[in-house]
Amino acid sequence: MRKIKIMEHISLDGVMQHENSEDFAHGGWTTPYRSAEGLAAVLETQGTHIDLLLGRKTYDSWTQYWPKAGDNPMANSLNNGKKYVATHRPESLEWGPVEDLGTDIVTRIRDLKLTEGPDLIVYGSSTVVAVLLEQGLVDELVLMVYPVLLGTGKRFFSDTADARELAFVSTKTTPTGVQLNTYRYVGELGS
Repeated sequence: MRKIKIMEHISLDGVMQHENSEDFAHGGWTTPYRSAEGLAAVLETQGTHIDLLLGRKTYDSWTQYWPKAGDNPMANSLNNGKKYVATHRPESLEWGPVEDLGTDIVTRIRDLKLTEGPDLIVYGSSTVVAVLLEQGLVDELVLMVYPVLLGTGKRFFSDTADARELAFVSTKTTPTGVQLNTYRYVGELGS
């Protein structure tokens, strides 16, 4: 049985948005905090042999970067892993190996968890993350918390998220102050 592991880069105030837009001018805010030690911690936490669960926006954004990123451990793990994508446009998926999740993503993800294979890693993909948390399909949540306050931007946890209980597993801190906090998903709060 596979594990689903959500890995998110967030600010201290919970912002996960990375790209500039009309209402968000702080794109690239994680860049000053990158380090070789941080990359090693991320690779150790996610693993090098993985598959990905992605929303369409994250998939499209990553298609522009990772296939051209060269030969390095992070690019190799992302490029070689199978991408399972929540999309209404499956005919336009090009960065592979890739498969769309179909119209019933909850059933498809439940079925994927029951198969043999590497862990299923989720980055970005806020809509997919919300569904996974709501349906209790998450095994681990890794929050990579950066020492910045952004004030605005898309938040990882929305105001409408259901109350959930997580159990602390571990923490690692990089030399630039990024904390990788790992939690095990428990379920509904108070269950």
